[in-house]
Formats: sequence, structure tokens, C-alpha cells
Amino acid sequence: MPFGRTASTRPLTTLGALGVVTALALTGCANSSTSASDDASSSGKVSRVSVTLTNDGSDKCAVSETKVPAGPVTFTVKNESSTAITEVELLQDQRILGEKENLAPGLDAVRFTATLTGGKYQVYCPGADQELTDFTVTGKVTSTANSSAATLLDEGTKGYAEYVDGQVTDMVAAVKQLQADVDEGDLDAAKTDYANARPFYEHVESDVDGFVKKGYKATDNAGNLDYLIDMRASNLDDAVGWSGFHAVEKDLFQAGAITDTTKKTAAELTTNVQLLAKLVPTLDYKPEDLANGAAGLLEEVQSNKITGEEEAYSHIDLVDLAANVEGARQAFAYLKPGLTKLDPTLTKQIAKQFDATNALMDDYRNADDLGGFDTWDAATKASDANTISQQVQALQDPLSRLAEKVATA
Repeated sequence: MPFGRTASTRPLTTLGALGVVTALALTGCANSSTSASDDASSSGKVSRVSVTLTNDGSDKCAVSETKVPAGPVTFTVKNESSTAITEVELLQDQRILGEKENLAPGLDAVRFTATLTGGKYQVYCPGADQELTDFTVTGKVTSTANSSAATLLDEGTKGYAEYVDGQVTDMVAAVKQLQADVDEGDLDAAKTDYANARPFYEHVESDVDGFVKKGYKATDNAGNLDYLIDMRASNLDDAVGWSGFHAVEKDLFQAGAITDTTKKTAAELTTNVQLLAKLVPTLDYKPEDLANGAAGLLEEVQSNKITGEEEAYSHIDLVDLAANVEGARQAFAYLKPGLTKLDPTLTKQIAKQFDATNALMDDYRNADDLGGFDTWDAATKASDANTISQQVQALQDPLSRLAEKVATA
């Protein structure tokens, strides 16, 4: 989960009767290497824009194109040498429509795809000398509703929406159980509850992390539901303080004690996931949302789970990692019927890599450890992190091509 930002794709939702939260329109980001063709201003039905981050005495964010036609737009982001700029966002009316974060200098270029209609946008590079670059989209998106593949993809998004709703509903029940055992002061039970609750959020995080409480800015963690539910030690905002799952984790696993503060934090976590459960059914998805979200979950694996950053106190990172992979697989599964019509070769390639990744993760299953997976301790991480990372990358590479493929169906 990024510091003060979130990543997923939805149209802006006005929550009317709920009156509590505004849903941001965000785009999950597909990770991929790029070739020279990715820097072309447009190719076929997809417009392409490169964003290059540099430092030659000052930090610059260069946008290759500032005007494109309506439709799918792929933004390729490369940090060549800037240490001050670590993320790039696409904004419209204070909404985050697309995002890439953790952009360390020298890493491979990454990209995200969003379907944009005519209007004024901005490319935002916090930390750059010029942080905002105006970006214009002309015309309207051409309808592809009559495509048989498009129809199947649309049906898939509806089925996936039900899957997401179910995961969040189950998370509420699991978090309530966690709160109950925390309130009882039962440390061992609470540890088990914590491990049991975590996968639900990790299955769908890239789809539900775009909500900000009414009255708060998107960059204010005090109103950012993703921060309040899933902040980590590494992105602690001192102005807001500890909150959510990992605040409870720290008390249970590092301090080894349940205090009044733990009980308060657990109660706040329950309140926030219940609010999330009310909001998630209001979301509508596009096929590229599922594709971008799946890629985003695998990015979470590479950036936070394999490193051990996510579960710094409980060391159940493999539980979260497996959940991220499963969430990505579900998104792919709902797209698969339509994708098979579009590109059967790519579909088979992705399915094969999902099977290989799941087979690898099965080697770490352990019914005696919390969450059903081996503890991600220092020794296991040192010996196995590279193997897992390479397999996840083998899955990421073909999966990163999905967003453009389904956006242009």
C-alpha cells in the first residue's frame, strides 16, 4: 500500500445516501519492461505516453505527449536518475485516475493503462521542479458494446464485482472475531484471528483501496481508508499515527500484549472495514480495471511481501503473498472467456504461469503455522526470496499485457 496514495480503477462514484466517503477513480498499474515502440505517441487504438524522471542538477518529470485522442492510453514511466520523485499520478478534478509508485532510479520502466474520455487532466510528479503537467484528451470513447469479446468481458466484470463484495463481507466477519478475542485479552486466539483475516484484504486490495472519507483530501491519510486499514511501519504518517491491521499486529506479535490501545485500534479497524463493506457494492468495473488490479497485486508481492516489509512483526508474508496471487488469478479468471476470444495464446500463457506460481506456493503450505504457510523468517527469505520473485516476474510479464488487450476489445 503506498504512502498516502492508492491504486485501482473505477469511475468516480458519488455516494449519495451514504454521505460519508468519496470514491476515487484510480488505475492499478501493470508492471512491464518496455521497448522502443512503447514511446510512440500512438499505435493502433492505444495512445502511448512516456513519462521520464531525471536529475541533472534538478529533478524533472518529462511527459512525451500532452494531447491524445480519447480511448485507452498507456503511460510508460521510467525513473532514470531522480531520487526526489518516487511516484507519478494522472489526475482529474483532484481524482487519481492512474498511478505508479516506488519508482527507484534505474529500475525497469513500468506502465499503466486507463481508458480516458475528452477533458483536461494533469500528470502529477510530486518532488519534481514542476510537479504538474497539463494533459488534454480530445473526443469521446468509441463504443465496442457489440463485440462478442467485449460482451464476455463485461459479464466477467459483473461476476468479479460479486467476488469482491464477498471478500469484503468475509473480511468484516473475520475482523469482528479478531476484535472479540482482543477484547477478551486472548493473545493466542487474536494472533490466529489476525492471520485468518489478512487474506481477505490482500485478495482485493487493488480494487477497494480508492476511498477517502468525505471532507478529506486524497493525500490526507487521516481520511484515507486504505491507510486506516492497512498502513505499515514503513509508511507510518506521524501526523496520523498507527492504525489498522498492522497496528494490531505490532501489539500482538512484537509487544506480545493486549492493551487498552490495542482494543481501541481493533475497534477502529472493525468500524473502517464495515464502512468499506458499505461502499464496495457501489463500484462499477471495466475490464481493464481487473487487468490493472491483477498486475497491481503482483507488484505488491514484489515490493512488500517478498521483502518482509508487509508483515514486519508476525512474519506471515507468505500468507499475504499467496492471497495476492489468488486475487490476481480471480481477476484473470473472470476475464478469461473474453480474453480467450481476443488472444488465446496470451490466455494460455498467463494460465500456465498462474499454475506454476500456485504450484510453487504449495511448497510453503504448513498447517502448523499461522495462516497455513511457513513463517517468512530471515533464513527462509534468504534462501527462497529470489526463486519466488523470479516466478512472480514470469507471471507478471504476460499479465502486464492484459490491460491494453481488454481495453481495446
